[in-house]
Amino acid sequence: MSTAEALVTADGTPLKVSLARATRRSKIRALMLVVPLFVFILITFFIPIGDMLLRSFQNELVGDILPKTVKALENWDESSGELPDETVFTAMAEDFKVAAENKTIGKVGLRLNYEKSGFSSLFRKSGRRAKKLEPPYKEAFLEIDKKWNDLEYWRIFKRESAKFTKSYYLAALDVGYDEAGNIAMKPEEKQIYLNLFLRTLKLSLLITALCIILAYPVSYLLSTLPANKSNLLLILVLLPFWTSLLVRTTSWIALLQQEGVLNDLFVWLGIVSDDGRLAMIHNQTGTIIAMTHILLPFMILPLYSVMKTIPPSYMRAARSLGATPLTAFVRVYMPNTVAGIGAGSILVFILAIGYYITPALVGGTEGTLISNLIAYHLSTSLNWGLAAALGTILLGLVLFLYLMYDKIVGIDNMKLG
Repeated sequence: MSTAEALVTADGTPLKVSLARATRRSKIRALMLVVPLFVFILITFFIPIGDMLLRSFQNELVGDILPKTVKALENWDESSGELPDETVFTAMAEDFKVAAENKTIGKVGLRLNYEKSGFSSLFRKSGRRAKKLEPPYKEAFLEIDKKWNDLEYWRIFKRESAKFTKSYYLAALDVGYDEAGNIAMKPEEKQIYLNLFLRTLKLSLLITALCIILAYPVSYLLSTLPANKSNLLLILVLLPFWTSLLVRTTSWIALLQQEGVLNDLFVWLGIVSDDGRLAMIHNQTGTIIAMTHILLPFMILPLYSVMKTIPPSYMRAARSLGATPLTAFVRVYMPNTVAGIGAGSILVFILAIGYYITPALVGGTEGTLISNLIAYHLSTSLNWGLAAALGTILLGLVLFLYLMYDKIVGIDNMKLG
C-alpha cells in the first residue's frame, strides 16, 4: 500500500480521494467563473458570425414558397431555347394561389429582383391575378406579363431556386452571369464593390501610417516627462473618449466645410482666397482627417505603455559609447518600440477597416468605405445575403492580413507594455 493510500483525513476518507475531490471542486468553480464570459462571447460574437456566414449562401426562400414550381423546373432544359411546358406553369399557378393568399409572393419577387430588375413587379402583378387564373395556365401567365415569355427570367428563376447560391459572393466581387449563363466580370462602369474594397484597404493603411507618425512623438513625450506632467497630458489624450463619437464627427463637419472654421482661418491668414476655399468635406480628405483624429488615441496608448518600460539607461549607454543622439535614438530606442507600433497598428487598422459612421457623415461618395455599403444593404435595400457576403469577404481579408502580419512581424512580438 502506497503512502498516499495509507494516509486518511480526519473523517476517514483516503487522502488521495480527498485531494481529487478538492481539485475537482476548484475546477468546477473556475469553470463557473468562465461560463458567463463564454456565453456572452457565444451570443454576441460566434452566433452572429455564424448567421452571417449562413446568410451569404443560404437560398431556401424560393423553394419554401414555390415548392411545386421548383420541383417542376428541375425537368426543364434551359439550353433548349424554349419556354417551360404547361406542367411548370400549372405548378406555378398552384403555388402562386397559395403564396398570394399567404401574402408571401412578394418576398420571392424581391429575392429574384436582386438578380434582375423587374422580378418584383412581375411577381406582384401575377400574384394579384393568381386567384383568377384558369387553364391553360401557360397562356394565362403570358397574358399577364410579356416577361414570362423571356427566357432570361426563367433561367434566373431556375438558377436561384436551389437551396444554396453563389450569387451573393459573385455580386460582392463584381462578377455576374452573361446572357449565355456563364460567369463573367461585370463591365467596368458597373463595378462597385472591388473598388470599395481597394479604397477601404488603402485608406485604412494610410490612416494607420498617419496615426503612427502623429502618435510616436506624443507617446515619446508622455513617456519622458515627469509623472505629474505626463498624467495631465494623458488625460488630454483620453478626453475624446468622454465625448460621443457622433459629436466628434459632426464637429469635424463644422471645421472642414467650405464655410467652416478652418477655411475661414485660411482665408484670414491669406493662405487661400475667399473664392478658392478648400474642399475638405464629403471626400476622402474628410474621411482621412476625421478618422485619424478619432483613432489616434488607440495608437498613442500602446506606444506609451511600451515606451514607459524602456529604461533611460539604454540611451545613456549608447551615448557613452560614442553614438550621437540621433544614432542612439534610431538604433537603440526605436527597435525597442516596435512591439508598441505593432500593437497600435493592428488595433487602428482593424478599427479603421470596419468603420462606417464617420465615413458616412464626412466621406460623401468618394470617402465611403465597404462597411457603408454593408450597412446600406442591411437597413435600406434589405439584401441581407449580399451584405453577409460582403461582410464575410471583409472578415476573410482581415484574417488574411492578420496571418500575414503574424508571418512577417510575429504576434508574439506585439506587446502593450
